[in-house]
Amino acid sequence: MYFDLVLSYFLNIRFILLVLFGSVIGLFVGAIPGLSVTMATALLVSITYTWTTNDAMATIMGLYVVGVFSGALSAILINIPGAPSSVVTAFDGYPLAKRGEAYKTLKYATIYSFIGSVFGLVAMWTLCGPISKIALKFHPIDYFLLALFGLAAVGSLTSKSFSKGLISAAFGLFIAMIGLDSVVGSPRLTFGIRSLQAGIATVPALVGLFGFTEVLSSISHNDMEAQVSEMKSEKIPLKDVLKHFWHSMYYAVIGTVVGALPGAGGPVASFLAYSSAEKIVRKPSRPFGEGAIEGIVASETSNNACIGGAMIPMLALAVPGDAVTAIILSVFYVHGLQPGPMFIKTQPGMFASVVAGGLLGCVFLLLLGLVVAPKLSRIILVPKRILLPLVTVLCIIGAFAANNRMFDVLLMFLFGILGYVMRRRGYPVAPMVLAIVLGGMMDSNFRRAVSLVQSEEHKIAAMFSSPITIVLLILTILTLLMNVPVVSTKIKGIKGR
Repeated sequence: MYFDLVLSYFLNIRFILLVLFGSVIGLFVGAIPGLSVTMATALLVSITYTWTTNDAMATIMGLYVVGVFSGALSAILINIPGAPSSVVTAFDGYPLAKRGEAYKTLKYATIYSFIGSVFGLVAMWTLCGPISKIALKFHPIDYFLLALFGLAAVGSLTSKSFSKGLISAAFGLFIAMIGLDSVVGSPRLTFGIRSLQAGIATVPALVGLFGFTEVLSSISHNDMEAQVSEMKSEKIPLKDVLKHFWHSMYYAVIGTVVGALPGAGGPVASFLAYSSAEKIVRKPSRPFGEGAIEGIVASETSNNACIGGAMIPMLALAVPGDAVTAIILSVFYVHGLQPGPMFIKTQPGMFASVVAGGLLGCVFLLLLGLVVAPKLSRIILVPKRILLPLVTVLCIIGAFAANNRMFDVLLMFLFGILGYVMRRRGYPVAPMVLAIVLGGMMDSNFRRAVSLVQSEEHKIAAMFSSPITIVLLILTILTLLMNVPVVSTKIKGIKGR
């Protein structure tokens, strides 16, 4: 699908160089503990919002693909995951590095991150079209229920306490409702503050929740000192690396499917793939958790396959699959584009740029991972006295540049403090981010759904008459019920009989 358009981007030198630029940023950002791909993407949105859409997407896709992989570098070398999705990689990566096998581990991580990324992006390329055709049959209430299901799912997957996940999502919806009412045009939840009539800008909120929150957390903990494992170069035959290929296909399917679930993302995929590896690998090279290379294969393949998976609902349904795609969704909105069922048909060139940017990012992931990553062991431990002020300045610039308002800088600081408090209290930030991004869509579609059935005699029956609506409603109700302590306990008891 659109093969000629995708190929044209592979022949565009400017596009290739911008993907490389984003990839290099992703390599360094993901490798440094305390800097996340999500935070870097949020900052990049504020920098690229004046660029053309193709240039912005080339840079962001390069950062996204390589940034997810590079979190494995610090996980392997210093046992500090550079990203949440790399937590599982540290289980076996650091024990291997302590045995002097850091170079070997990085090679496995690089190659299987490449395989997982390509698998997920090809799945996105081929599945977005069919999913878009199904989405064309969606009614306004279906979009509302889809977003509600996504928020319920992310609340259950990103927090030990489902109630805390729902509270975070509810607060995000409250924030999304601030501003002028989309129907009657009157101020809503502005508390008399004129600057809030335009609503809460997405970029300052994201930069605060991810960027400045990391700064505050690093200052409060101040425990980043660690020893980097020694890097000894060694020859590793490619056939030895690829003997896990068929297992990696299974992990890639897990990653792609989990990535397509709104809010699940890399951490969930890597844990599921790792637990699957423990069951299907009969004779691991070492016990899992003590340096099993099979654990690296499972974790890195699955969390990188999530990239393409998370892009599927974002492009086809305008529902982000994770926090990064929530930010990428805001990039589309900033540039006047509307992802959804008609996106691929009306904007084939833009869709091709996303595919090409991701696949080129995979190529640079392989090159940077094999050539540059082994030399980053000294760069990973950037002194805090240099890193934190630099990140703070970037946060201020990013928040201000979006709308050239000092009020947005104040919002960024407030959201940073809010994110820090939430993290300390165990409230996940991901549901809030998704709610902020999806809130406007939920509000408008619910109102449209209600207005469409006003003339019907049986309003509830008319609203929930479509098979798609019924399925989404059942999924949402089941997700909520499965996380109610009494119900979930009874279900577990039934399964145990």
